[in-house]
Amino acid sequence: MYSKDQASSIKQSFWTAFGQYMALQPSAEGQRINWVNYKTGIKHLNFKMDAGQKSAAIAIEIVHPDPSIQELIFEQFKEFKNILNGYFEEEWEWELHVSNEYGKTVTRIVKHLYGVNIFKQEDWPDLITFFKVRMVALDQFWDDAQYSFDVFK
Repeated sequence: MYSKDQASSIKQSFWTAFGQYMALQPSAEGQRINWVNYKTGIKHLNFKMDAGQKSAAIAIEIVHPDPSIQELIFEQFKEFKNILNGYFEEEWEWELHVSNEYGKTVTRIVKHLYGVNIFKQEDWPDLITFFKVRMVALDQFWDDAQYSFDVFK
């Protein structure tokens, strides 16, 4: 078991390592990008990565305080579902109005990786690969689709 400070330090080390690894990967537009804190340009719409002791997840997360706006954005993503699946080459889970870790209602499109632990450095290559492939695909998708979401700016 790790203390809160130790756990925080290990997580910070992982995300720093991931950021350094990804620094060499240009965006779909050929630009340098902060992959760990990806900016969609749409308020309340995030591409979120998370890793813990039993799993990791990457998500398109809609956190608008108005659930009806969340649903509108979600419906817009549904219009792009086949295109998204083409970029990902896999199915993701589509979750309308679920509670996040803070008890807030969010909507998300998420993919999980089970059986990995951020506190085991030997799992880091699997975590990095999981996140890299999907973040690059998300970026490629967003480069093509972002203008369809401008109404939500």
